[in-house]
Amino acid sequence: MEEQSFFDRMITHLRSSCKYYTGYPKDLGPSRVIHFTSEREFVQLLHQGRPVVVAFTIRGNYTKHLDKVLEEAAAEFYPNIKFMRVECPKYPGFCITRQKKEYPFIEIFHSPEQAVNQGRVADPNITRYSVKVLPFNYDLSAYGFREFFKRHGVQTSDPK
Repeated sequence: MEEQSFFDRMITHLRSSCKYYTGYPKDLGPSRVIHFTSEREFVQLLHQGRPVVVAFTIRGNYTKHLDKVLEEAAAEFYPNIKFMRVECPKYPGFCITRQKKEYPFIEIFHSPEQAVNQGRVADPNITRYSVKVLPFNYDLSAYGFREFFKRHGVQTSDPK
């Protein structure tokens, strides 16, 4: 039997001893990250009743890392949680409404519930929803998303 190279021995040791080895590179299949095109599409996504993780980004080196993390997390939590990426230079109006000055940042839109009409007469064609927005401030990884969802009680799988 041939002797392994130093690199092969190091990788074998890493895989056997590292608790958080992720197995990169992974084949995640087709992209599950939705690219923002309009506010109407975003509202329709919220009406589906699933949590939506939105990454507000600009182009840069850090964004490349964020894209990889989003792809991995979207593949892991599909179809129970939707992931969306907004390129803020293309859609400044949508990003400015979030009133943040530092990019990239992530927010999670969660718990769309039909709002109570409180006795007022309103147009029956208009449906109002209340959405809870949670700023994401955990580790930027699939593991960080999992822990965040667990902490905030976001359901990541279908109830059985």
